[in-house]
Formats: sequence, structure tokens, C-alpha cells
Amino acid sequence: MKTVNVVGGGWAGLAAAVRATQLGFKVRLLEAAPQLGGRARRVMHDGLALDNGQHILIGAYTSTLGLMKTLGLNTQETLHRQPLDLRFIDGTGLQLNHWPAPLNVLMGVATAKGWSWRDRWAFLRRAQAWQNAGFVCDASTTVGQLCHGLPTPVIEQLVEPLCVSALNLTSEHASGQVFLRVLKDALLSGAGSSDTLIPRIDLSQLLPDAALSWLQSHGAEVVLGERVSEMPKGLVLLACPAWQAAELTQSIAPSWAMQAQSLKHTAIATVYARCTRSLDWPSPMLALRHDHQSPAQFAFDKGRLAGTPDMQGLVAMVVSDCTLERDAVTAAVLQQAQQQLGLSLTWLTTVVEKRATFACTPGLQRPAMQVAKSVWACGDHVAGPYPATLEGAVRSGYAAAQALMS
Repeated sequence: MKTVNVVGGGWAGLAAAVRATQLGFKVRLLEAAPQLGGRARRVMHDGLALDNGQHILIGAYTSTLGLMKTLGLNTQETLHRQPLDLRFIDGTGLQLNHWPAPLNVLMGVATAKGWSWRDRWAFLRRAQAWQNAGFVCDASTTVGQLCHGLPTPVIEQLVEPLCVSALNLTSEHASGQVFLRVLKDALLSGAGSSDTLIPRIDLSQLLPDAALSWLQSHGAEVVLGERVSEMPKGLVLLACPAWQAAELTQSIAPSWAMQAQSLKHTAIATVYARCTRSLDWPSPMLALRHDHQSPAQFAFDKGRLAGTPDMQGLVAMVVSDCTLERDAVTAAVLQQAQQQLGLSLTWLTTVVEKRATFACTPGLQRPAMQVAKSVWACGDHVAGPYPATLEGAVRSGYAAAQALMS
């Protein structure tokens, strides 16, 4: 059996390690942190299992869901599935139903509260134009340019929430081409592809813990708390962050290292707080009206999701593309909760992942999967059609492991 060193135990590294093991390689997984999961993992706060950021999946994330099945996870129990729901607390906004596509989209648009018939018709015409063009646009186009001319309710209640949640950038800076790819997969990938899947358990339980057990039971070696300072010998899959991969490859692939090092990143902040009263939201996930003074885009009822006593009243409010410092974003979000949701919250903690995702801007050239002879890279930052999502990471890990066969 040939040995492959997987450097990095985030979701891309775990996917690569599992697939390489399935392909018959002996896997040695090296992770610098004391736990697996990378930027989607459990964090503890006063004995409470939280996450380093609130993540959601969609039904179109077939590779991630397939990996969970391989690891023996029951996604019906671990994920709360619901049709796409981007409504605000007052009920305005878009909500889809369980009908097959595209009927679910047509009905959702037809019944969107706060949209005029002019708004509905404008969006449907634009969506038809995107489909006729094969969901492709010029690489230099931003989401804002792609959606220019659409009515304000469509922009504020559909385009901006989808853009910032999928690409972690506002529409004026995000890649229109990548946005179209996400729309295509969500709306046209079959039944349930646009469904929102929200974790009921912490992110480490959702995949990394099961991956560790699976790998060890299949003969893989997993080494935690060991930072790799120089490139291992033999076959290597670099599943570490872009900046660390750049350091390791400087001497063997300087051009690749320079491209990886040049990637810009954006932050995500998650404010955890507790409410003393029960929440009567229409969904465990609410869209929020946001601006610089009210920066959170979504709020999550963790008690309703988990159903456990320790989570009752716990609210997670997420700020994508966060530009504020930790104290400032905490104060702004708590005030936003009071103003928009009528909640007086007791703050628990704020987790800021400063380099949560690469900045998915128009025309961005991402590092290639092939780094050098016997060295491949994987991760959501590696060249591919997806933004920095869990699905992008898993697909990249699978592709890198498959490349070992060549």
C-alpha cells in the first residue's frame, strides 16, 4: 500500500483522507490543532458545546451528504431540513414549499409577502434570462451588476441574503459567475436541492468526530497537535489553509505559493446570547434586515434546533463579511436583536473567525489542485466552481484524492 500524507484535518482533509482510504492508500493525517474540523468545529464555552461559526447546508450539497452517509451518520436526525425560508420576523420575504422545482420557486415568488406583481415578474424574467444563458456570465461581473435593475424588495429579500450567506460578500463585491453556479445547483438540481439543512448538533459531531472514528477503524493514522513545518516526503495532499500551504510550497512551487498567499479573506462573526422567554419565530432561522449599524444577516433558535435543555433560549446571530472588531460587533448585534426581534439578550460569547473564507470576487484566479510532482492541494480555496462552502471543501478533497490514482 502506498502511503499518502494528508496535511490538514478540516472538512477537505477529512474528505480526502476518507476517499484515499477507499482507494486503497494508507493514510497519515496530520493536523496542527488539538481537534479536527478546521473552520467548522465545536468550541466549548462554560461547558456548553457551541460552534466556531454557524454553518448551514443546502440539499444540493450532495457530496457532503454522501460523505456523512459513508461515515454512518443519519442526516435525518442530525440536520433540520426545511424549504428555503428567507422571511423576516414580520413575515415579509420569500418562502419556498415542498413542491418539485421549478414549481416551488414559482409559487414562492407568487406568494412572497411584500413583493408587488411588478417585483415578481421582474425576478422571473431575469431568472429565465439567466437560465437561457446557461447560468453563465462574464467573469468580471459582480452580483450587483448581474442583478442591476431588479426591484428593491427582490434585492433586499432574496439576492443579498443568498449572496452574503453563500459567498460571504455583499453583492457589490461578490462574483456573479459563482453566484449563478450556486443558484443553478440550488434551483435546478432536483427535488429538495434548494432546501436549507441546519445542524441540530455541534459541527464536530456533524462530521469530524465520525470521520476520526471511521479513519482509525480503517487503518489510517491520525496525528493531532502536530504542525507540519516542512513538506513531507512521498505523496502529499495539502488540505491546510492557503497561507500555510503557501509556506510549505515556497521552495518547490514558488508561483503556486505566491498565488495561494495572495488570496484575500473575509471574516464571519457569530454572537451567542440567551433569552429568558421562549421564541415564537415561524422558523428556527430568521433573516434580518442589515446594514452597518445592524450587521447580522441571520438569527438561529438553537434551542428549537437541538431540543436539549441546555440549549433552550440560546440564540446565534451571524455576521457574514464582518468588518467590525469583536466588541463592536457584539454591541451592535445585541442592539439589533432588541430593535428587530424585541429580545433582551444576555450575551454569552462572540466567536470571530477572521479568515473564515477567501474573498470570492469577480475574476479571481484560485490556486490549481496540482502543486508539484506528487503534491496536490485541496480545500474550498482551490480552483473550482464553488465558493468557500463545506460542499466546496468536500468536493475538492474528493478530487485531490482521486488525482492520486494518476
